[in-house]
Amino acid sequence: MEQQLLALLSETQSSAEAPRKHAEHQLKELYRNPAAHRSVPINLRQAAVLVLKTLVLTGWSDAIDDFAGVILLDEPTKAQVRESLLQIATSDEEDRKVRSAASLVVSKIAGSDFPDKWPSLLPTVLRLIPTGTASQVHGALKVLGDLVDDGLNDDQFFGVARDLIKVLYDAARDGSKKPSLRALAVSVFRGCMEILDMVKGSHGPAVKSFAEETLKSWFPFFADVIKAPLSPAPTEEEEMKDGGAEEEWRGLIALKTQAVKTLMKIRNVFPALLSPQSPLFFTSSWHELSGLQATYHQLYINDERQGRLVDADSLPYTLDFLVVEELDFMQACLRAPPVRKQLEAELQPGNPGWLTEMVRLAAAYGQITTEEEGLWEIDVNVFLSEETSVTANYTPRIACGDLLIKLGEWMRTLVAETAVTYTGTVFSNPQSTWKEKEAVLFLLNQMLADFHEVDYTIDVGLANRIAEYVRFGMQQGETFLRARAYLVAGTLVKTSGSSLHQLGASMMQTTLEAFLRDSSDVVRVAAVRVLQDYMQALPTETTLPLQTPIIDALSSYLSALDPNELSDSEELMVTLIETLRDAIAMNTTICIAPNSTALNLLFTMASQAPNNFQLTMLASETFEEIVKTISGLGDNAFVRLCELVLPTLTGAFDVGAMTGENALTNLAAEMLAHLAQHGSEPLPAGFVAAVMPKLNRLLMQSTDAELLRPATDALKQILAHDQKQLFEWHDGNGKSGLELCLIIIDRLLQHGMDDNAVAEIGGLAAELVEKAGSERLGPFLPQLLGAVAIRLASAEQAAFIQNLILVFARLCLISAKDVVDFLAQVQVGNENGLQVVMAKWLDNSIDFVGYDETRQNVLALSKLYALEDPRLAETVVRGDLIVPTSDRIMTRSKARKNPDRYTMVPAPVKIVKLLIEELSSASGGNIQLDGSTAHAAARALGETDGSGADLRGKNGLGDDDDGDNLDDNLDDNLDDDEDDEDGDWEDVPNSSIDLGLAITKQQLMGGFGDGTNSILSVTRQRDDETQAYLIDFFRDISCRNVGRFQEIYAGLGPKEQEKLQIVA
Repeated sequence: MEQQLLALLSETQSSAEAPRKHAEHQLKELYRNPAAHRSVPINLRQAAVLVLKTLVLTGWSDAIDDFAGVILLDEPTKAQVRESLLQIATSDEEDRKVRSAASLVVSKIAGSDFPDKWPSLLPTVLRLIPTGTASQVHGALKVLGDLVDDGLNDDQFFGVARDLIKVLYDAARDGSKKPSLRALAVSVFRGCMEILDMVKGSHGPAVKSFAEETLKSWFPFFADVIKAPLSPAPTEEEEMKDGGAEEEWRGLIALKTQAVKTLMKIRNVFPALLSPQSPLFFTSSWHELSGLQATYHQLYINDERQGRLVDADSLPYTLDFLVVEELDFMQACLRAPPVRKQLEAELQPGNPGWLTEMVRLAAAYGQITTEEEGLWEIDVNVFLSEETSVTANYTPRIACGDLLIKLGEWMRTLVAETAVTYTGTVFSNPQSTWKEKEAVLFLLNQMLADFHEVDYTIDVGLANRIAEYVRFGMQQGETFLRARAYLVAGTLVKTSGSSLHQLGASMMQTTLEAFLRDSSDVVRVAAVRVLQDYMQALPTETTLPLQTPIIDALSSYLSALDPNELSDSEELMVTLIETLRDAIAMNTTICIAPNSTALNLLFTMASQAPNNFQLTMLASETFEEIVKTISGLGDNAFVRLCELVLPTLTGAFDVGAMTGENALTNLAAEMLAHLAQHGSEPLPAGFVAAVMPKLNRLLMQSTDAELLRPATDALKQILAHDQKQLFEWHDGNGKSGLELCLIIIDRLLQHGMDDNAVAEIGGLAAELVEKAGSERLGPFLPQLLGAVAIRLASAEQAAFIQNLILVFARLCLISAKDVVDFLAQVQVGNENGLQVVMAKWLDNSIDFVGYDETRQNVLALSKLYALEDPRLAETVVRGDLIVPTSDRIMTRSKARKNPDRYTMVPAPVKIVKLLIEELSSASGGNIQLDGSTAHAAARALGETDGSGADLRGKNGLGDDDDGDNLDDNLDDNLDDDEDDEDGDWEDVPNSSIDLGLAITKQQLMGGFGDGTNSILSVTRQRDDETQAYLIDFFRDISCRNVGRFQEIYAGLGPKEQEKLQIVA
C-alpha cells in the first residue's frame, strides 16, 4: 500500500494530463472508500481513518499546523471527504473506535474550514444531539468535544457559543439519556470553560457576563447531580457488564465526577461567580462523601476492587475517582470566604464540632487500600515513591492528607489539637483496626511535614502526646503501622524544635536498630528514609557518634541486596544515597579517615544504576560538597582526597570503555571536573600525570555529548588551576600538555561535532588563550581564534554560542582593538569575520547566563562601542523584531511562510540597545535613583527644560466599550482590571501565562524586541557593580557624544529613552 501511494503521489506531479488525472482519481478512491465501506474489516477502516488524518494534517490546508506545503485534494473532493467523515462520526451503526477516529479528523478539518467552507457542520451536529439515537448522540458529542478542544478558534467558538452550550445543557439534564452520555456532555461543557479561561483576560467583561448568564442554569444542575443517590454497588463481575443497573452505576459516577471537575474548573476561571454558591456545594460534597464511606470501604479497604478506570471516552467511572474529586473540591471550598464564615460561625469554644468530623472523614478515606497494601509488600520502591511524593497517582489517601494541610493553613493550632485528640480516640478504641491507626498517623505526618515547611514549631505538649502514639506504633506487629510510626517520629522531631532533642536521640538509635534488624523490608526502608530527618533536625553533637554506624549499616544493607535488581530499584537507591549524603555531611573528614568506607560506598551506589539521572546527580552533588569542604581544610587534606579518589575515577574510565557503560564514565568525568574546580592552586604534584592520559583519550575519541561536556570542563578546570603542571607534562609521544590542548580544541571545533557535545569548548579555548598568552601560543593563536569564529558561524545551541563568544569577549577586556583588527582580516566562508562574529554575538547577547559571564559580556561590549571604530559602524546586524499587527499566534505552517522580520541597524546601535537592557537587568528590573541623579541624567540627555519638567509626551489610552454583548465585543481591547476574577476567594495566585491575553501574544511574538515588553527575559538579581559601571558608561558617552551617541539616542524607542533618562 505504501509503495502504491508513493507511486500515485509521484504521478500527480506528472506533466502528462492522463497519468496525472488517473493518479488523482486513484488517491481519491483510496482515501474515501476503506473508511466508508462497512464491508471492510473494522481494524482496516480505523487504520484508513488514521491514514486520512495524516493526509489532513499535512496536505489539507495551510491553516493546519503540520501542513507540509502542498494541498493534496481539490475542493469537490474535500467536500465529499468532509461529509463522509461526519457521517461516519455520527453514524448509528459505526464501531465506537471508528467513530472516535473520524471525529478527531473532523475537528482537524473544522479548524481550517469551519464556518466558511463547512457551514453545515455545527448545525448538523447540534441537531443530532436532542433527537438522535444513543450512538448518534455519542458521536455528535465526541465531534463537539474534539471541536472545542482542538478545532475552533476564539471567533468561531463565540459565534456559536450560546447555541452550543444550550444543547449541551439540555443533553446533560435529560434524564432519558444514558448517564454516560450526560457525563460526556458535561465534559464538553468543561472544555468550553477552558476556552473562556484563555480569552477572559483580553475580553474580560464580555466573557464574564456570558459566563454569569450561562452558569445560572448550570449551578442548580450540578447541585442536583451531586445530591443524586447512588444505587448499591454491583459486584466486580457485574460492574463490567453493559446495560442495566451496572451501566447506570458507572454512568452516574462518571456524571458526578464530571460535575465536580467542572465546578473545579469554574472555581479556577470564575471564582467570583462560584463563591456565593460554595457553601451549598461544599455541604453537598461533604454529605455525599459521608454517605459513601461504607461503600468505599467495602470496595477498596476491605476488598480489592480495581480502581482508577476510565471508559473509551476517557471519562473516569470508578468510585475512587469520584472520592478524589470531591475531596479536592472540598479543599478548594475551604478557601472560599462564604464557606469559612459559615464554618467559623459553627465552631464553639472548647468544642471543635465539625472539625472533628472532617478529621474523621479524612481518616476514613485515608486508610491504605488493599491494592496499595499488596503493591507495597511486593515492591518497596512503590512504597517509597508514595512517601517521597514522586508518584503521579493522586489517590483519596493523598487527597485526605492535603485536606488536613489546608485546614492547618487556616487554623493551625486548633487543627493540630483536634487531629491529635482524634488520634488518641482511635488508639484508645479497642475496636480500631491497624489501618485506622495507620491512617491517623499518616494524617499527622502530612500535617507535621507541612508545619516544618513553613517553620512552624508544634506545641511541646502536643509533641509529647504524638510521641506516645509513635512509640506504641513502633511496637506493633502490623508492618505498615510500624513503618508509619517510624516515619512520623522523624517528622515530629523536625517540627518540635529543641523540645524533643533528647527523645529524638533515643528514637534515632531505635530507628537505626530497625534498619539493621527489622524483619520487614518496608519497615527497613522507612527507617533508612527517616534517618535523614534525624540527621537534619538534631544537633551535630547528638548525631555525630552515629555517623560511622549509619555508614556501616548502609554498606551492610547494600551488600545484602541482589545486584541484578538494583538497577530497577530506583527509589530505594535514591533513598540510600540521600541517607549516605546526610551522614557524610555531618563531618566530611570521615571520607579521608583511615579505614573509612564512605567514599567507596558513594562510588558503589552510583555505579549500581549509572543511568538513573537522579541517583547520579545526587552522587555528583555529594562528591562536589566533599571536595569543597575538604579542600578548605588545607593542601594536605586535599592531597589525601586525591590519593583516594583518582584511582577510582580514572579506573571508571577504563571500566566504562570495557563494558560500554557510558553513564559510569560520564559520572567519573563530572566528578573529576568537581575535583579540579574546587581543588588547590596549584594542584597536587602528579595530578596531571594521573588523569591526562585517559582524559586526553576520551576527548580525542569520544563523540558522546554527555561525556564530552564534563570531560572538557575537567580539562578547563585543570588548566585554570595549574597551567604550569599541565604545560610541562608530556605524553608518551612527547607532546606537551599545551600542544594536546590545541589538538583537542581543534578536534572539538570541527563541524561534525554536535553543539551540545562541545558546549564547554569555548570556555576551554578562552582559558587556554589567557593562561598561555600570545607569546607562548605564537602562530597558533590566530589559527585558534579563526577556528572559533568559523565554528561560531554554524553554532545553534545557546550555551555553545555563549562559550564561543566569551573567547572574544574576554580578549576584548585586554585589547578590544586587537580583536576587531583580527576579525576584520578573517574570512568565514564568503563573509568577513567581523560581520559573522558581531552578528552572532549581538543576536545572542541577551541570552547570556551566569553572573561572571554576563558581566564580562557587558564590559566587552562597552569597550567595543568606545573604540568608535568605523569598521564596527559599517557592520550591520539585526535590530528589533518587527511585531506583526495581528494578535493571533501563527500556526507553524504560516510561520514558515512568514518568518520573523527585523530592523537592520549598525552594530554600535545594537550594542547601545543591549546595554540598556543589561542596565535594567542589573538593577533587578526596577531602577531607583535619587531625584538629583535622575534630573542630571535627564539634562545630559536633553529631556528636560531648565526647571526639570519632563518634555516627553505621554501615551494616550483609548476608552473601552462596556462589553455588554459577547459576539460584538470580541475585537475590543478591554481592560482586564475591570473586575478581579479571583473575587474574594483566597488562593495561591495563578502563575501560568494566559495565552489569551492580547499583550501576552504580543510579548510572545515580539520576543526580546527592544527589551521593554519581553516576558522571555528573566529578571536577574540586583548587580550593583554592573549597574554602577553602566551608569557611568552612559553618562560618559552621553556627555562626550562618544560614537555619535546623541543621534543613536534620538532613534531609540520611547521605553529605551525612558530608561536612559532615569539612569544616564
